[in-house]
Formats: sequence, structure tokens, C-alpha cells
Amino acid sequence: MTWSDPIVDEVRRTREAYAARFNYDLRAIFRDLKEREQDGGRQIVSYAEEDLQVAPDDISLHGSVLRFDCPTDPVAEGDWDAPR
Repeated sequence: MTWSDPIVDEVRRTREAYAARFNYDLRAIFRDLKEREQDGGRQIVSYAEEDLQVAPDDISLHGSVLRFDCPTDPVAEGDWDAPR
């Protein structure tokens, strides 16, 4: 007996029905998704590297840029019990 999750089963059925609408043609599915994206009314944001203005002190984490404006390094100053 195999374990089955009803939510996963529903997602798989939905995915199968969606793909079947396009006869499993990936190009047709892609075109439909891009049309939905354009018609959705949401702002499309690109995280392509050439669009980012990254300073040397910035840290990249999974395509996001985090900026740390800490005047001193707490670990170097001995404020945290962190291994060095």
C-alpha cells in the first residue's frame, strides 16, 4: 500500500488536465503561460545579473541582494559568541 496525499493528487490531476489541453506541447504551454503572465496585470521583474547594481558589501542570496549597513563587525568586535 502506497501513501497518497490528496493535495498532491489534486495538483497532479490539474497539471495533467492542463497539459492535455495543449496536447502536451511544451511550446504551446509556454505561450499560454506567457499570455497569462501578460494579462495578469502584475509588474514583471527581472533579476538578471546585468540589471543588478551590487556594491562590494552586498550579499547575494538566491538572486536577492541584501544590504547590511552595520558600522562595525559585531563578531570581529567580540560582541557575539561565534566561532572564528
